[in-house]
Amino acid sequence: MYTVIVIDDSLSMRRILKDIINSIDEFEVIDEAVDAFDAREKIKKYEPDMVTIDINMPKMDGVTFLRNLMRLHPMPAVVVSGEGARGNDIFDDGAVGYIEKPANGESMMSFQARVKDNLLNLTFLLKQYTLKKPKAQITQNRKSKVENNTKNHPDELLKSTPARLGGTKVIAIGSSTGGVESLLRVFKSLPNDLPPIVITQHIPYGFSRSFAQRLDTESALDVCEAKDGMKLEKGKAFLAPGNMHLSIEKKGNEYYTKLIDGIRISHHKPSVNIMFRSVNNVIGSSAMAVMMTGMGDDGMIGIKELFDNGAYTIAQNEESCVVFGMPKKAIEIGAVKDIVHLDEIAQYIIDFSKNLKR
Repeated sequence: MYTVIVIDDSLSMRRILKDIINSIDEFEVIDEAVDAFDAREKIKKYEPDMVTIDINMPKMDGVTFLRNLMRLHPMPAVVVSGEGARGNDIFDDGAVGYIEKPANGESMMSFQARVKDNLLNLTFLLKQYTLKKPKAQITQNRKSKVENNTKNHPDELLKSTPARLGGTKVIAIGSSTGGVESLLRVFKSLPNDLPPIVITQHIPYGFSRSFAQRLDTESALDVCEAKDGMKLEKGKAFLAPGNMHLSIEKKGNEYYTKLIDGIRISHHKPSVNIMFRSVNNVIGSSAMAVMMTGMGDDGMIGIKELFDNGAYTIAQNEESCVVFGMPKKAIEIGAVKDIVHLDEIAQYIIDFSKNLKR
């Protein structure tokens, strides 16, 4: 059972959210807060697994509170707001999810379904967070439920058939918590003459397209949300949609994106493991894999397969990670050739494209 504090100045919205969240087996609202200061005291008291935050609140707006929370007491936070235009920005501020409040006559049943879907999509992250908390804060009942969460292996969706010969160069980047801001920093420094780039960032459905557009605006590269059957071309980058696995396939002498609408792998959809494995299956030793900031171990299996097949693999260092989870796992299993600061990743990608890194 994951504990939640609902933060909203509207009594009716607090009641609605409490009822909806309590109806989900895996979640329980343990208290409510009317503003940021009330929330601060209750977070200290109860140490919840997650909070929901409204944007428009008295005394301190939700975005400012979110930024302070991530700086002083980082924890999973979902923004629940009527300001749809702010949905793209709150991920940069540390939120792990965004749910728009019901509008335009949306039924309560529809809103309930959206809330449930969003929260269940975050259980992979909540598991990691609760396992890092002091054991005394987790009852035996909650602990057993957390540990019983299933985790699907990539074999269940995509078999490993490593390419024996290297193909054209492709750069594959995997990231999760903290990845939105980190990817922006990397892409701002990339030129437009690089080999094709494929990216899997754990991001809720509905925000991958806008994030791809933002990467496109900030970078010299042509960045887009991947669609099925897009040709991999020089100077272009393809971001996995928030609800589909991104893989690649070879047709003749060309390479194309292939979207897979399957089960979650390593708790994720899209999964870095699926993307890395597909790159190894098709490109093999000619690929570069970059493991960036993120919670959990998604991508660990795929990057090890790439490493063993002769691909060039790097991981972001602990100092520059928001969460040193995914890179740490890759390093621990011996799947990484270089450990790199965030601000050096772009240059390593450029050097790889010029055959200066292998």
